[in-house]
Amino acid sequence: MAFEQASIEVQKKEEFAQLKSVIVRTFAPDSVKQLLKQVERAGVRIRDFDLVLARGVFERVDRVLADSGHSAKSWYDALATTDQAQMKEFYLFKLEEVSPELRAKFQKLYQYY
Repeated sequence: MAFEQASIEVQKKEEFAQLKSVIVRTFAPDSVKQLLKQVERAGVRIRDFDLVLARGVFERVDRVLADSGHSAKSWYDALATTDQAQMKEFYLFKLEEVSPELRAKFQKLYQYY
């Protein structure tokens, strides 16, 4: 099932596109294992998007972002509230697409408690 963005129009298109591309790159098959390792090292649950942003996890995984002079959190903070909600929804969708093998390996990150 493909991600279907809500019909609410994005207000901050550039910032939204920048952060979305970071998420796409970090959830790519060649990067997702490193992302999960960094989330584990940061001591946060994978579904806690705000804490993942605050701990700078994306910057440690995505070289393009690290070299850009921006942070994922700064892109996110620049978004309108409705844009932030759509970004969280996209992030949660991408993390559910992670292969069952990796999800089993990083089971603690996916736990709700």
